[in-house]
Amino acid sequence: MSKLRYSALCMVLAMGVAVPQLAPAQTQPTTFMPIVSGDTITITHWYKKKVYNQSNQPIAEIDDVLTNRQGQIEFFILGVGGFLGIGEKHVAVLFNAIQFNTRENDKWSLVINTTADALKAAPGLTYDREKAVWVPAK
Repeated sequence: MSKLRYSALCMVLAMGVAVPQLAPAQTQPTTFMPIVSGDTITITHWYKKKVYNQSNQPIAEIDDVLTNRQGQIEFFILGVGGFLGIGEKHVAVLFNAIQFNTRENDKWSLVINTTADALKAAPGLTYDREKAVWVPAK
């Protein structure tokens, strides 16, 4: 994914417009924050990062992050299998299915308690670009 496309995705998620609004939004005064909490986690901790099993083997990659209308992350879309994106399958997992662990040199790793075979057997999803939603794969 190009830097421009990645930056645009991050901006869209940060602005809270990743999920289309069905009703007109109430206008609220904009609040500018002089600082942000050190407890926050950026989208770059997840997006396009490898997901490992309990044996520290890479078994998937996060291809999308889905939020609810309040901006809370609910699901990760994982890319499973394939080679260089060809033959890849997409599956959804709940946000809390992915744990953050620290590895050597204080680097974060994303861990899921499942196997590559279980992910490959899970129901697949396809992205409908026209409607901008994930739908069951045919």
